[in-house]
Amino acid sequence: MYNSTFFGTKLGQASLASIAAMVAMIALTSQMNLIENGPMMAQPGETAMLIELA
Repeated sequence: MYNSTFFGTKLGQASLASIAAMVAMIALTSQMNLIENGPMMAQPGETAMLIELA
């Protein structure tokens, strides 16, 4: 199903764009959370919870 002819169609290109956008969102979100939670991670007993909505 997922071969070069599928990714040549508009639907296939849209799916690749969607996958790329999701990967970029996850990468940027994880970097932002590491920066925000940096000082909090040094304190014992504090737990950080990360919930992503897609």
